[in-house]
Amino acid sequence: MKKNYFILIILLTCQLTIQAQKAKRIVSLVPWVTKSLYLMGEQKRLVGCTNYCPVAASDNIPVVASAMSVNLEKTLMLKPDVVIASSLIKPEIIDNLRKLGIKVVYQPYPKSFEEICAYFIQIGELVGQGNKAKEIVNQQKDRLAKLKASVPSGKNPKVFIQIGAKPLFCVVPDTFMDDFIRFSGGENIASGFKIGSITREYVLKQNPDFIFIVTMGIVAQEEKDTWLGYSALSASKSKKIFILDADKTCSPTPILFLDALEEMIKLMYQ
Repeated sequence: MKKNYFILIILLTCQLTIQAQKAKRIVSLVPWVTKSLYLMGEQKRLVGCTNYCPVAASDNIPVVASAMSVNLEKTLMLKPDVVIASSLIKPEIIDNLRKLGIKVVYQPYPKSFEEICAYFIQIGELVGQGNKAKEIVNQQKDRLAKLKASVPSGKNPKVFIQIGAKPLFCVVPDTFMDDFIRFSGGENIASGFKIGSITREYVLKQNPDFIFIVTMGIVAQEEKDTWLGYSALSASKSKKIFILDADKTCSPTPILFLDALEEMIKLMYQ
């Protein structure tokens, strides 16, 4: 596992070295990449972002995109060294950016905590902060080991993480959010699922011990109230239904991932 992890870092770093070296002008179309730049103190390199990126208002960084669409003309006018895009951006948009002579680094959505760390180091290498990024990752891995050691052994509670309401959507295996469940000693009730679409009847049948609802505004509280209405449900009887902050759980840096995991463990066992 460690060997594969280091090979992944090497490959990603080589990819960035080829495409862009210490980029000075970056357009980030990926919210967690924007967070990473701020975390490393390199937000001064950010010349454009999406309307979902958590940037300081005082920085006056131009918005060039929504979650899935990009204003190509505005992006070109910013003269970026590199645009960082994710799988949410349509391939034809990425192609158009490249046709305009703009270098694009494609950032896949991480499937595990290990990939979150590898991609974070990749961004660090891009802005000449590879050592700082590795230091942050190592600190968070030490923190992870301590958190996992704090989890009571042998309990393996059933856990359901809800990330959508209409339709009902859940966390599935082979995603970094499934690591929240595994690292907290839980068992994902959707362990056999390939996609996240799920029915309320299935959840009730699985009878989870804990339900976590990712922030969806007022809908999250409505969903919590709905689950609490099922008096026979284990999570309802023990009042173990919680709302999680989407900013921490859905597009995390290594630090935010551990912040969310720590919160979950405290809610589950304390």
